[in-house]
Amino acid sequence: MTSAFLRLLLTAPVLMMLTSGPVRSAEAPAGDADAVPINRIVALVNREVVTRLELEDRIGVVTDQLRRQGVALPPRNVLEKQVLESLLLQRIQLGYAKENGIRIDEAQLDRAVARIADDNKLTVEQFRTALARDGIRFDRFREDIRNEIILTRLREREVNNKVVVSEGEIDEYLARKKDLPASTEWLASHILVRVDEKSGDVAALKKQKEKADKALAALKAGEDFAKVAATFSEASDALQGGDLGWRNGDRMPSLFLEMLGKLKVGETSPIVRSANGFHIVKLRELRGVTGKPVVIVQYKTRHILIKTSEIVSDVEAERRLRDLRDRMEHGGIAFADLARQHSQDGSAASGGDLGWVAAGDLVPEFAQAMQTLAIGQVSQPVKSPFGWHLIEVLEKRDADVSKERERLEARQALRTRKSDEAFDEWLRQLRDSAFVELKLEEN
Repeated sequence: MTSAFLRLLLTAPVLMMLTSGPVRSAEAPAGDADAVPINRIVALVNREVVTRLELEDRIGVVTDQLRRQGVALPPRNVLEKQVLESLLLQRIQLGYAKENGIRIDEAQLDRAVARIADDNKLTVEQFRTALARDGIRFDRFREDIRNEIILTRLREREVNNKVVVSEGEIDEYLARKKDLPASTEWLASHILVRVDEKSGDVAALKKQKEKADKALAALKAGEDFAKVAATFSEASDALQGGDLGWRNGDRMPSLFLEMLGKLKVGETSPIVRSANGFHIVKLRELRGVTGKPVVIVQYKTRHILIKTSEIVSDVEAERRLRDLRDRMEHGGIAFADLARQHSQDGSAASGGDLGWVAAGDLVPEFAQAMQTLAIGQVSQPVKSPFGWHLIEVLEKRDADVSKERERLEARQALRTRKSDEAFDEWLRQLRDSAFVELKLEEN
């Protein structure tokens, strides 16, 4: 893996927190190679501290990332505050996770690192060498991966697993979708200046509106949107230039859909107020997506299952099924009758009937054997993770599952939308409840 590839790899979300070793403090003279950096405290968060070296380290990573993306850097003082806030949010979440028993042990971490190395077609040692070649310390890499996994599990437990999507919501969503240009995808960016409507603080609201006005004025003056987002936005993607990526009508918030629908490519919206704050969006690109029916092959299938155990070996299970197959072929005994008597699957009572199934619904070993059978043909014994099977295909058909797929995609889109909204609110509350003392100005 080349150094260039590793630099590209660092843009992936799971690796965005990687650092490349000690960074000289701003207090150390740039030309003095022997100078010892002065590591001061820039923030207190709950019972922990954030140091100047930690902040400089992260600023270096973010700066490299913005430059790779071609995003003009915001002013240094603004970048410091944005990066410090992201560090504080991470530290608060990790502390909360620790208090609630969310931990990743060394064995789990080893497996995660091995998967990352394997995804890059490298052994762990080769991957370690490649990281070192790009100046990335392996111990820091491991800890950053550990933290990413912890934060993912924290979000799943505190937010994602509590999101419920009802059938009624899916029906309502699909009804609204008929009026949306679902065959269109938008590439958009946004800026969010948050407000807390519950506080009733008029002065704070006025200050945030002035901040949004400054952002819009900068855009009208010709400033790059990504730079303005990195400077003014309070959304979690601010340091990525507010990039929303490609989204269709299913995944785009309703407010943004309404705003984008009034824009031409390259245009920026006026400020729009919502319960969360003040929004500005830019439409960067549009593209059409052709919706085609989703047709899959389904098989009306039945089977007989013999499970293996300490008493029943693979050899014994296979032998029993061969005997049963011989009784069907030469003794004239019906498949369903033998399934009722001998199958150890829940389908035994219905003669082994699995109904209409698609290959994707089944384990690969069962699916591959099923797909090779002619109608009415009984397979040889087939081994799967569940045991040993005899399989018979009774019918075969092409089925349009567009409606089922549409409902599944609607459920996923609603879960994603509700999860994002719930996470933003949960994170805001967690941040508000934390003890934070900023000492950046003192440095």
